[in-house]
Amino acid sequence: MNTTELIRKKRDGLNLSQDEILYLINSYTAGKIPDYQFSAFLMAAYFSGMNTEETAALTNAMLYSGEVIDLSGIPGSKVDKHSTGGVGDKTSLILAPIVAAAGVNVPMISGRGLGHTGGTLDKLESIPGFNTSLDLDNYKRVISKCGAVLIGQTKEIAPADKLIYSLRDVTATVESIPLITASIMSKKLAEGIDGLVLDIKTGSGAFMKTVEDSRALAMSLMNTAKAFDKKVIGMITDMNQPLGHYIGNWLEVYESVKVLQGEDVKDLNKVTFALSGAMIYLGGKAESIDHGIEISKELIKSGKAFDKFLEITELQGGDTEVLKFPQRYPQAMYHEKVYAEKSGFVTKVDTFQVGVAALELGAGRLTKEDKIDPVAGLIFHPKIGEYVKEGDLLCDIYSNFKDKIDGAKKRIERGLELTSGAFDTPKIIYEIIE
Repeated sequence: MNTTELIRKKRDGLNLSQDEILYLINSYTAGKIPDYQFSAFLMAAYFSGMNTEETAALTNAMLYSGEVIDLSGIPGSKVDKHSTGGVGDKTSLILAPIVAAAGVNVPMISGRGLGHTGGTLDKLESIPGFNTSLDLDNYKRVISKCGAVLIGQTKEIAPADKLIYSLRDVTATVESIPLITASIMSKKLAEGIDGLVLDIKTGSGAFMKTVEDSRALAMSLMNTAKAFDKKVIGMITDMNQPLGHYIGNWLEVYESVKVLQGEDVKDLNKVTFALSGAMIYLGGKAESIDHGIEISKELIKSGKAFDKFLEITELQGGDTEVLKFPQRYPQAMYHEKVYAEKSGFVTKVDTFQVGVAALELGAGRLTKEDKIDPVAGLIFHPKIGEYVKEGDLLCDIYSNFKDKIDGAKKRIERGLELTSGAFDTPKIIYEIIE
């Protein structure tokens, strides 16, 4: 095949065959197509789009560029969850033990923080000793023992995705829905799953800012999952304010522990239980999503979900004592508070600004060489629709870098809008797509 002709074909809006897409992916992964040509293909795909069949073929080629994990020797259904990312989105830490305690296996390959959003791996690694870099043999060993495992992408899994993503990042083609779909699904399908629940965030703190764009991405992901004969449920959830209150790696582990021990954090619990309920339903342990939600709540109430989190942590080398006694965890050197300068109803939160504030305090990476500070972050107290009085506490800020605190304060103040008129509480879950 001729690479230039295939670039031209896609540039002109024509559809590529499965064999043509396989040729492009395999040749680029093998180093036979230079970056400049594959960049041209990515830009052509960005502008011309790809239909459902092309997206499935792209996913398939990226999936089989590496190893597809076989979990058939482990009894029971295997179901995972994928979130498109947000601020304070710690649902994986809570739902994985819930779903495993319900008898559904959770093989979870997660990512690190991206831009202003946090990463599940960074949060887990704030637990001393927690190993997210298990090889595939230990991946299988852990899930067979406790029903859940949480690791990062290994070199064996979808290596084409790693190569292509780094190129997308520098060629302004990250936002293409077919390319996003193939990137996500090639990794998820490699886990050995039977079913998948998708949490597509929408709003000021999400990569997809509108419900319409989020729905388009959800449908692309779901159609691709169905093309591989996987059971799938999609949810569009709100990210116009942080999920829960705690933002930052250890802080989010701490809030997750509080939920697993029975604390009701209304928005976080609602999203988490909807996702875990859907996973339990897809795994065949509930008659409906609502039934799965009730099972989730009971597993929290009984303490079985928290016990499962301790078991997962221990099997992956983590220190369970800090989960049982979080007050023993090291504290940030500096703790400052932000107070309301006027009274009013919270009508808007610029969640992007809140996420960047946590990032700059040390909770994320500004460059790939940066080291994450597990204790850095903030606790953001108000929710949209609540009334705040002058002098009320808005935010607790934690950092080991004193010079970063004033900038974080300014971002928090810029990101919060108060008005005199009452404002309705926004939806937490916009849509469930089965």
